[in-house]
Amino acid sequence: MKEFLIDGFGLLGLNFWVEIVTENPSCTYYFGPFLTDKEAQNAKSGYIEDLESEGAQGIVVKVKRCKPTNLTIFNDLGKQIETQSMTTLSGQAF
Repeated sequence: MKEFLIDGFGLLGLNFWVEIVTENPSCTYYFGPFLTDKEAQNAKSGYIEDLESEGAQGIVVKVKRCKPTNLTIFNDLGKQIETQSMTTLSGQAF
């Protein structure tokens, strides 16, 4: 049932996602989807820990409703390079 709701909300862009922007490396990551803001808030600390353990710096985190087309966006010298695939970090929901 939960997967059905996530799929339906996703079509409308109503799912919650954890957006993490890092300064070094210069990337934007999206983790989710989640049905509620509370679920996303509870999950974000695990994503932060994983990125910190990989050496990421300058981490800014937001939980928001959106419909990301790419889960990872690499920003290279002011030029965006987007990718669909990404290493799965612990606790990541699909």
